[in-house]
Amino acid sequence: MRLIETKGLSVRLGGTEVLHDVNFFLERGEIVTIVGPNGSGKSTLLRAMIGAVRLSAGSIHRAPDLRIGYVPQKLHIDPTLPMTVTRFLGLPQRHKDTDLRAALEQAGLPDLRDRQMADLSGGQFQRVQLARALLERPDLLILDEATQGLDQPGSAAFYRRIEEVRRDLNCAVLMVSHELHVVMSASDRVICLNGHICCEGHPEIVAQAEEYRALFGSGTQGALALYRHEHTHLHDHPQSHKAAE
Repeated sequence: MRLIETKGLSVRLGGTEVLHDVNFFLERGEIVTIVGPNGSGKSTLLRAMIGAVRLSAGSIHRAPDLRIGYVPQKLHIDPTLPMTVTRFLGLPQRHKDTDLRAALEQAGLPDLRDRQMADLSGGQFQRVQLARALLERPDLLILDEATQGLDQPGSAAFYRRIEEVRRDLNCAVLMVSHELHVVMSASDRVICLNGHICCEGHPEIVAQAEEYRALFGSGTQGALALYRHEHTHLHDHPQSHKAAE
């Protein structure tokens, strides 16, 4: 089932065409990652999909009653403002206590309801944002460089959690990431964007594409090797990633 589909999507910002003739779709249960250089229109595409940016051409077709959860690239909270995790999750609307507990459990933070937002680590802060998105019980979860600022173990743990969320909710996940090793190990499909879609497909196929190598160089073999290793490792030892958390 296609949850969302773009046809001929184009966006102009300040007189500059940022995106041109973008055609792609997302199906329930798949994880798709968008990669591309700075200024390639990745965040603009995500914002267009949630209705925050007006299209200059093309269309976006959404499944009826599509629920979208969105984790932004950056969110600044004044560190002097007293705000607990529970209060943050209750903005802009309150939720049932059982729903808050369930979302925090899914995000891997079952015991942080009363913690001050200013006291959270980077990884905890990102997971609270994830919990906030999960309160919508999304059909589509969108993450805009959600691990920016996290170290590699923190990023790996966060994306393992995303895989569990996908499995538990049977939702689609659309991510933007600069971490090529994460792209290769966590995605069903990769879309290489540079104002338009340069190439797309299974990670192994995209990693070999000339357009991808032109943007990221030939140093993607390490990422591809890690992709193969992790998928083989998961197949042989399905509990190993869960234990690592």
